[in-house]
Amino acid sequence: MKDYEHVVIWLDYFNKTLPRAKGRRLEKEKCVFDPSLKELTEAAKAAGFEITESEEKVRYPKRPYVRSGYIVLPKDSSKTTILNKISQKLLLKRTKQSK
Repeated sequence: MKDYEHVVIWLDYFNKTLPRAKGRRLEKEKCVFDPSLKELTEAAKAAGFEITESEEKVRYPKRPYVRSGYIVLPKDSSKTTILNKISQKLLLKRTKQSK
C-alpha cells in the first residue's frame, strides 16, 4: 500500500552525470558528481529533516544494473522543495571539501 505520509529520496536524483531521462530530478547546477548515501543522509539532517529509513544496495528503477540507495523522509512539503533544500546542503558540503 502506498504511503502518503513519507517521501523517498533516491541518490540518482542528485547525480550530475545522469540525464533527466535516467533519473536526475534537479538542474545540473544543483547536483554533484556521484553522491554517496552517507553524504545524502548528512545533507538531509543538515537541512532539518528526520530520516525514518535508509537503504543502500538497492537499484533505482530507471537504472536496474547499478546499485544505488535511498532515504525516506516525512512529507512536510512538496518533494521538489525537499530536494532543493537537500541539494543546497549537499553543494555546500562538497564546496567545503574541495577547499
